Amino acid sequence: MPLFQYKALQADGGVVEGQIEASGRQEAFSQMAGRGLRPINLAEQAAAKSGAKHPKASDTNGDNGAAGALKFSFGGSEKVTARALENFTRLLSSLLAAGVPLSRALVVLCKEASTPAAAAKWKQVHGLVIDGMTLADAMAKSPETFPRVYVAMVEAGETGGFLDVVLGQIADFQAREKEMRSKVMTAFLYPTVLFVLAVSVLIFLLVFFIPKFQTIFAGFGASLPLLTRMIIAASNILRFYGPFVVLGIAIIGYLIWSWINSAKGRRTWEGIILRAPIIGPLVAQFAMSRFCRMLGTLLGAGVPLINGLNVARRSIGNQILVDAVTNSIERVKEGKQLGPSLGECRALFAGSVLEMISVAEESGRLDVELVRIANVTESDLDRQLKVAVGLAEPILLFFIAGFVGTIFIGMVIPIFTMQDYIK
Repeated sequence: MPLFQYKALQADGGVVEGQIEASGRQEAFSQMAGRGLRPINLAEQAAAKSGAKHPKASDTNGDNGAAGALKFSFGGSEKVTARALENFTRLLSSLLAAGVPLSRALVVLCKEASTPAAAAKWKQVHGLVIDGMTLADAMAKSPETFPRVYVAMVEAGETGGFLDVVLGQIADFQAREKEMRSKVMTAFLYPTVLFVLAVSVLIFLLVFFIPKFQTIFAGFGASLPLLTRMIIAASNILRFYGPFVVLGIAIIGYLIWSWINSAKGRRTWEGIILRAPIIGPLVAQFAMSRFCRMLGTLLGAGVPLINGLNVARRSIGNQILVDAVTNSIERVKEGKQLGPSLGECRALFAGSVLEMISVAEESGRLDVELVRIANVTESDLDRQLKVAVGLAEPILLFFIAGFVGTIFIGMVIPIFTMQDYIK
C-alpha cells in the first residue's frame, strides 16, 4: 500500500509530521481528518524510501515535493507525447460531459494512461487538484506538457463553468494541427530524401572523385576555367578541413537557434516569416483561424469579450501578431467595437473579415460568425498548403539538379578542351 508523508496542524495549533499508509490521497486525507489533523502538505513517498520515518524538510516542501516523488517513482524524466496529451484531453472532456467529478475523472485517466510518463503526469495533476488547486493552476506547474494556450483555455473553461466544452475544443485543435503537420511532413518526405541523397553524392564527388581529375588537370600546364577552380577549391576544403567545416556549421546553427529563441531574435525572425512571399500569408491565415475559432468558442460558452480576447490572443503563436491584437484589445476596453479595433491588424485580418466581424457584432451573432470564419479560412488554408507543397517539390528538385549539373559541367569543360592543350 502506498506510503504518504504528511505535515499537518493539530487542534492546539502545533505542527506535526508523520506517515500514513493509504490506498490513495483521498483516503490519506480522510485518515488525517479522523485524527483531527489539518493537512499542510501530503506527498507520496517513493518505494525505495518507504522505510524512512523522518524525511528531510526538502521532501515535504509543498507540491514540489509531491511532484519530485512521482517523477522518481514513475520515470518522470520522459516526456508526455502529443498523442497522449490529446487522448487525455478528449477523454477528460467526455468524462466531465457525462457528469463524472473532476477528481474521479483524473483517477480514471491515471489508470488508463498509455505510458508511465503520462501516468506520472496525470497523477501529479490529480494530486495538486485534490490539494485544492484549480485544474489550470495544476497544469501550469508542468509547462513542458501543457502549453500556455492550453492552460489559458482550461482556466477560461473553469471560470465559465464549461470546462468539458473547452477541453473538447482543445482536443480538436490538437488533432487539426497534428493532421496539418502530418500533411506537410508527408509532402516533403520525398524531396527531403532526394536532397539528402544529392548532398551525399556531392560530398562523395568532392572528396573522392574530383581529386583524381586534379592530377589530370595538373599535367595540362594551363589555367583552368574559374568554375573548375572553384569546385577544386571546395574539394580541397572538404578533404583537408572537413571536421572544422562541420564544427563551424554546428556552431553557427546553435548561435542562430539561440538568437531565434531570444525575445529580440524571435520577433525579428517572426517578422521575416510574415514577410516571406508564400509562407507569410499561410502563417497569418493559420493564426487568424485559430484566433477566430477560439474566441468564437469562448464567446459561445458565455465568456465575456475581454476575457475571451485575452485567452484567444495567446493561441496566435506569432509574437508580432500577438502585440497587434493586444493593442486592439485596449481599444475594446475603451468601449470601441471589435471589428474597427482589429482593423489595425491588417497582417492578420483582411478587410472582408473585418466587415463580417463588424456585421456579426451588430447582429449579436459574433460567436457563430467567428467559428464560421475559422472553418472557411481553414478550408482555404488547406488548399493553399497543398499548392505550396506542390510547388516546393519541383523547386527543390530544380536546385538539386542545379548543384549536380554545375559540378558535372565544371569538371567536363576542361576535358572537352584537352585536345587544344595536346596540340
